[in-house]
Amino acid sequence: MELDSHDILLAEWPRPDAPVRLVSQSGYPANAKPWLADARRLGVMVRRLVFQLDPELRMSREAYRRWAEEQPRGRFERVEGVVVAMAPERAGHARRKAFVWRALDQAVRAARLDFHVYPDGMTVEADDSDFDPDAVVHCGEKLPDDAVTVPDPVIVVEVLSPKTRGNDLTRKLAAYFQVASVRHYPIFWADRPQVIHHRRSDVGQGIETTIMTEGEIALDPPGLTVSLADVYVG
Repeated sequence: MELDSHDILLAEWPRPDAPVRLVSQSGYPANAKPWLADARRLGVMVRRLVFQLDPELRMSREAYRRWAEEQPRGRFERVEGVVVAMAPERAGHARRKAFVWRALDQAVRAARLDFHVYPDGMTVEADDSDFDPDAVVHCGEKLPDDAVTVPDPVIVVEVLSPKTRGNDLTRKLAAYFQVASVRHYPIFWADRPQVIHHRRSDVGQGIETTIMTEGEIALDPPGLTVSLADVYVG
């Protein structure tokens, strides 16, 4: 296989014969970096580059976890084995996520339940994907400070953004409910009071769906109530 000056091989990649295409952000031509040709000498420098993965290149969960921990910036998800870069956060989206987390945390405290609410940044493993939901509720003891995944999530939440709308409404819907512990998947609009609440049925294998623009969301089990007025306060 012949490589041009922008291609390198990573020895630990699941497919070592497939190149990872790297684009320098330093302002210098990539072909001015002679060390690109030697995967063993990449070291810290590779962390300063933006990568574009071969669309057919797949990464195992273990390899992705090691790689993600080395990145100095950026947010990523592993979707059906393929790493996907997440778009930069917008103020409206970030604000809505914060309000959702606060409303869930207040609901847990009001119900006096042994549950914990985590903001975005924690990972939920669903089949062959590693998702970064905008909020997640976990039952049981508080996770260790160095934990990166939430085992047995009960509620996973996404706030829609232009770049993720399709995945949140379709692919993640199917994937999250493959996790046996997940009972609720509410999807909030960032720009207007609206939520689609997907709930695992108590009878059979079905999913019940409710669309709301006002009122309260009943997250039962475990017995939480979240008011849309608390989510859409500004």
